Parts: sequence; structure tokens; C-alpha cells
Amino acid sequence: MSGPPEAAASPGLRLGSAQGRYVLAAAVLGSGIAFLDSTVVNVALPTIGNDLHADLHALQWVLDAYLITLTAFLLLGGSLGDTYGRKRIFVYGLVGFTVASVLCGIAPNVSALIVARALQGTAGALLVPGSLALISSSFAVEDRGAAVGAWSGLTGVTSAIGPFVGGWLIDAVSWRLIFLINVPLAIVAVLIATRHVAETRAPVARHIDVTGAVLISLALAGISFALIEQGSSSSALVATTAVVGVVSLVLFFVVEVRKPEPMLPLGLFRNAQFSGANATTLAVYGALGGAFFLIVLQLQRVLGYSAVEAGASLVPITVLMLLLSAKAGRLSQRIGPRVPMTIGPLIVAAGLVMFGRVGAGDHYFTTVLPAAIVFGLGLSTTVAPLTAAVLGAVDDARVGIASGVNNAVARLAGLLAVAVLPTLVGLDKARGDSAFSHAFTKAMNVSAVLAVVGGIVAFMTIRTGRVIEPTTAADISQPCHDPSRVVSAATSR
Repeated sequence: MSGPPEAAASPGLRLGSAQGRYVLAAAVLGSGIAFLDSTVVNVALPTIGNDLHADLHALQWVLDAYLITLTAFLLLGGSLGDTYGRKRIFVYGLVGFTVASVLCGIAPNVSALIVARALQGTAGALLVPGSLALISSSFAVEDRGAAVGAWSGLTGVTSAIGPFVGGWLIDAVSWRLIFLINVPLAIVAVLIATRHVAETRAPVARHIDVTGAVLISLALAGISFALIEQGSSSSALVATTAVVGVVSLVLFFVVEVRKPEPMLPLGLFRNAQFSGANATTLAVYGALGGAFFLIVLQLQRVLGYSAVEAGASLVPITVLMLLLSAKAGRLSQRIGPRVPMTIGPLIVAAGLVMFGRVGAGDHYFTTVLPAAIVFGLGLSTTVAPLTAAVLGAVDDARVGIASGVNNAVARLAGLLAVAVLPTLVGLDKARGDSAFSHAFTKAMNVSAVLAVVGGIVAFMTIRTGRVIEPTTAADISQPCHDPSRVVSAATSR
């Protein structure tokens, strides 16, 4: 793909420069499309279920089909960007995501929708890590925290507008249009990236780990199928897919340990900062994944909200992220990420507990809005410092794979939450609004506990100082032959 040549000055861009704004705009639009899609789909689930005659299990698959392929290929997407050019892979991801979105919009039944969502996740795996890699490889070190914070906040704009506009489209026209709104945004992002963003890549080309990608895909698909379909499909089928998933997961780690250039460089986890930040991500995003899936269902099913009302009710969360994320990024740059990454998840947990108290007959301004404000404050405090901590733990040559690992962990957390939480709290067997609401409260409490765990992990593992010693490419290019070191790194200070 043609475009601006690679520029040695690119890693020194300032946030206030014209080219810096173009890079930020491309990254925000690209990641915003992926995040927008996930929030809008949550709002649309009840309507999709009614229109396509899909039960709770099918709706879980509408979410998890996307998350399985996104999670499985995120690491591969990061490696592809580092090797073939971050801008190039980012643009390919944009084009693929747009095509898959159109397929989602014209899906004739829920099975076709699930397949299209899986394709969408595959393209998103090229798109999502590329957006952060563009920022980290382009901006000067002193502006990187603010750039990540601005990225978090501005991406929140699409997440804020998406549920409201998407809800209106669902109520006024059709749920199918929520997938088609990606098209104009993607076109603008492609034009900006191809015309104004310089290409960057790792100085040494890396081997592409296709075997690892196939094994982790089989692992996630098999385990997710077993978790979602237990009690619905035959016990033999569930057991078989579970075994395939577990065996594939074991083989994945065996392959990654032995490969000289693995898709998942386990040596990354020798850095306690990187391990701790990703452990925090797993816990916090597990809480978020379960919460966002179920809150919208509770609002529409039990409180009787329309799609647009349910989408608008959560707008304060992303408005707060827009207003506060850049400030949180700058604060983290000054004092280090440990304090905000500890306090933020605890505030998130408080918001989840408040959401758990929302029930039939409650008024928006006395129950839903206070919960959304507290929840939004927690997210605003957490997300930018968490992202900066992950990327600050590696050198510039590995920002693509580092962002891919962190995004994969976040999506894996959401995947597991959507697959496990409904069954864990009895939502799959809830009959009637009262039973559904009771199970919803339990789900919010479980999610709150996960968020608290994330805060505790951050307190135990993230350093207090503002300077983060990055893991060098030389440190992580060697395979980790002692898996116990990976485990111990996650718990070391």
C-alpha cells in the first residue's frame, strides 16, 4: 500500500502538531469503530433476539463469536503490524471490518449473523492493536501518556454517541443499520491514515506464528462452546469441544515456549509491571464484559426501556471518560500508574454494586444515573493509566505485540464473562422479570468482586515511580523455557 514513507522523525511527534493530530484522529476513528460496534450490539441484543427468534444462548454467541476471533488473532495482528507496517495492517483491518459489518447488517438469520460477527472479530484483530501501536510508535515519550489518555477519551465519544444513535436507529428503522454506521467512519479513517500517517515497523522483521494462531483459536472456540452450550447441547458434544479446547490451549503454550519467535513472547511476562498490568486487565475487563452485557438487558427487559433509552442512559459513562481520561493519563505520567490503577477499579466496583440495585419501578435519576456516574469515574481513573503501564513496560520495537497482548487479555476477559456469568448466576434458567432481576443483582456483585481483585493486583504489582524500565527486545526475543517464571512474575513486586 502506498503512502507517506517511513520517517525517522515519526517517533518524536508532539501531540499539538498537525501530524500528531492526524495520527491521533486515525487511531481514534479506527479503535472507535471497534468499540462502538461492541456497545451498540449490546443495546441491540433484545431486538435482535426478537427479530431473529434467538434465545439467550444465541445472543451470547452473537457477542462471543466476535470476541473469540478478536482475542485469538489480536496477538497475530500485533506481530503483523510490527513486521509489515503498523499503518498498512491498520488500514487492512479497517477495510475488512467494514466488509464484515455490511455482512452483519444483511444477515438473514442468527446463524449468519454469528458467522459475520466472527469475521468482524478477525478484522478487528488487525485494527485494534494497530490503533494503539500507531500512537506509541509515533509520539514523543513525554507526550505519550497524554496521547493515550486523549485516545481513551476521544474513543469514548464514539462509545457515547453509538448507543444513543444506535438505539434511535433500532427503534426508528432497524437494528441492521447499527452495523452500517461503521462504513462512513471507516472511509474517513482510511483516508486520514493513507494520506497523513507515516509508516512505522519494528527494525527487525519477525516470523509470523500461524501455528500459534490456529491453536489459540481452537482453544478459545472449544472452551467457549463448552461453557455456553452446557445444558443446551448434548453432553458428548460439550465434553468433546471442552477437551479439544483444553488440549489446544496446552499445545499453544508448548509451541510458544519452544518457538524462537512466538506469537506470544512469554518472556514479556518476566517484567512484573507488564504481568501485573495484564492481570489487572483480566480482572477489570472481566467485570466490565459481564456488566455491559447484562445491564442493557436489565434496563430493557425489567425496567421497560426502549433501545434508545437504554443507550442514552449509559452515555454519562463515556462522557466522563471523554472529560477525565486525558487528565488521568497525565496524572499517571507524573506520579506513576499504581495509585490510579488501584483506586479506579474500587470505584468501578462501587458503581457495579449500585447497578445491581436497579430493579423494576426504579427511576433513572435516583438509581441508574448515580450508578453510571460512579462507574464512569472508576473507568476514567483506570483505563488510561492501565494502558500506559502496559505500553511503558516494553521498548518501542515491541509496542505492537504489547498492545496486542493487552487487548487480547481484555477481550479474553469479556469472552469468559459473557460465557460464564449468565450460567453462574442462573440467568439462563431465570423465568420472569423477578427471577431475572434477582440473577442480575448477583451478576453485578460477582463483577464488583472481580473489579476489586483487579485493584488489589495493581496495588501489589505496579510500581509507584513515574519512570518505567522497559523490557527490551533482546530480553523478550528469547523463548521462556521456565513457565514458572511467568507465574511468579505476575505476583512479584
